[in-house]
Amino acid sequence: MNRLLLSAAGLALFAANPALAETVDQHAAAPSVADRTAATALSDIVVTANRSAQAIDRVGASVTVLTKTALEASQATALSDTLARTPGVSFTRNGGVGTSTTVNIRGAEGHHTVVLIDGVKMNDPSSTQGGANFTNLLVGDIGRIEILRGAQSTLWGSQAIGGVVNIITAEPTESFQGGFSAEAGSFGTTYFRGSIGGVNDRLSWRLAANRYDTDGFSAYATGTEDDGYENTSLSGRLNYKLSDAASIDLRAVYSDGTNDFDAYNGDSREYGNTEELVTYAGVNFDLLGGRLRNRVGYAYTDTQRNNANPARTIETSTFEAQGENTRFDYQGVFAFTSDLSATFGLESERAEMRTRSPYDSAIKPDFATGRADQDSAYVQFQWAALASLNFTAGLRYDDHAQYGDKTLGQVAAAWSLNDGDTVIRASWGQGFRAPGLYELYSEYGNLTLQPEEFDAWEVGVQQAFGDKASIGVTYFNRVADNEIRYFGCTGAPDPLCSVNGVARWGYYTNVQKTEAQGIEVSGKIAITPAFQIAANYTWTEALNASGANKGKHLTRRPEHMANLSADYAFSSGLKTGVAVRYAGEAFTNDGNTAALEEYTLVDLRVSYPVNDNLEVYARVENLFDEEYQIVPNYGTAESGVYGGVRVKF
Repeated sequence: MNRLLLSAAGLALFAANPALAETVDQHAAAPSVADRTAATALSDIVVTANRSAQAIDRVGASVTVLTKTALEASQATALSDTLARTPGVSFTRNGGVGTSTTVNIRGAEGHHTVVLIDGVKMNDPSSTQGGANFTNLLVGDIGRIEILRGAQSTLWGSQAIGGVVNIITAEPTESFQGGFSAEAGSFGTTYFRGSIGGVNDRLSWRLAANRYDTDGFSAYATGTEDDGYENTSLSGRLNYKLSDAASIDLRAVYSDGTNDFDAYNGDSREYGNTEELVTYAGVNFDLLGGRLRNRVGYAYTDTQRNNANPARTIETSTFEAQGENTRFDYQGVFAFTSDLSATFGLESERAEMRTRSPYDSAIKPDFATGRADQDSAYVQFQWAALASLNFTAGLRYDDHAQYGDKTLGQVAAAWSLNDGDTVIRASWGQGFRAPGLYELYSEYGNLTLQPEEFDAWEVGVQQAFGDKASIGVTYFNRVADNEIRYFGCTGAPDPLCSVNGVARWGYYTNVQKTEAQGIEVSGKIAITPAFQIAANYTWTEALNASGANKGKHLTRRPEHMANLSADYAFSSGLKTGVAVRYAGEAFTNDGNTAALEEYTLVDLRVSYPVNDNLEVYARVENLFDEEYQIVPNYGTAESGVYGGVRVKF
């Protein structure tokens, strides 16, 4: 860590040189992805790509922005459903809302996506491969989402291989305001949301609460009993300006969800509870008249999961886990000139986990525990070589307690032509992921695991036709080595299939090389000011590149995906819309001998503003009652009808 501190001190001293301060009157962007600027930015501004606000036509990576207006218009409940309407994103879920959910970007594994909630990484060290838990993530009080696709490890760390999902809770826009919404519908579902907050010259604050309940349907596809879900979530954020050049940030998000679930081969009385806490405290301060902007922060996440089976006679607990992350970080943004700036920072992270799976007996096994420490430093330069040509280049240095040091690089370019109507983008980046704590220290752990390594690149073009229409096409490619997979202990004897003479079901091992490539196409058109159409299509070829299954498709990755939405706004204020989502065939085993069929879902939605403060809305999900599966043997929702009301003051 001493080397990192010395590096940061050198950067800060260089940036603070008075000679540099006199060269130009230039302000740097704020070093935050969850502050007021980020939460209220328009759709043509992104904050995730460079960890500070930047015009989207100056960013070399592929990014999709969902504003609060778009989120409310979609009427979606689960975050995974919302993300699946964007290019390159698919998900799997073992039943209805609240069951185990994994999101994949560009065919990458779920744990290869970094999820941020108000600027804090939301990965669970106690989960099977250390990824984020999408089970309890509802749209709730979200004010903005940015989906950054492709390898982004330079700024966002080792898990940012498929991409980054940046979730920002809503920010107040008036001195005092609030809102409430209530929704009810099929499967005994109710959803209540409320918020209150305000902003003035010095203080910005907001509190929100959400409650979701559903009787659900059987998670097992042919089951006979319903599997329900309930979720309570709270969030709060506060920013106080100490002066024009300094402020403090406090943020917290909490959720408590309980879901019934089934086994893969039948109904079960089992249920699980997951509590998640995300907290952040930071100080922001500007130097050199705003040319050097700084942020020092502390983040803590705690995820606790407990499963139980009431059918047991002695010990009802079947699984207990806790994962904690503690992170200290510094980030600075320095504007050398109006055309050249640098984003740089330090991170020190400690991840801890404990898990156990009790048997139906009076004696519980000891917890399997693990801890990993990692220190990191990064720097990324943004250079406008011409008014229309922007370059980005960065390096990241990681020092992992168990796996030593690693340096990663990333470069990107964005070229804006024809007065901004044409934007050509290209990027290349590396990824490095050390094995997760569960992969190393759980009952299925393997201490001989090696880190995963990745190289990814993309090239694309975006073409606008005035303010009426636009279309974008991107090709992406990713190569992975040493990917970690679970290996079942069947067949020939294997020394790793027993620990201290005790047999086990399996273990994690480096068994796989993979390759992925694809094409993303997205477009939108305003037929009239009142009639808008948007669509996207993704072709993804994600393949095994080693072993007996070389050339076979990775499981549960549809090769073809598409979305279409059409919205019409009547002069009376009434808004109507239709959304269509298509997912192609997806293989369910490594040998590609079994597959899930393609499916198409059609949703309808309508909303009407009774007055400036009251809106009523309704939707039909799965209009044509499509029968389909996302995971073999697990059920999906039939056609459902929902309606609600939104009130704001």
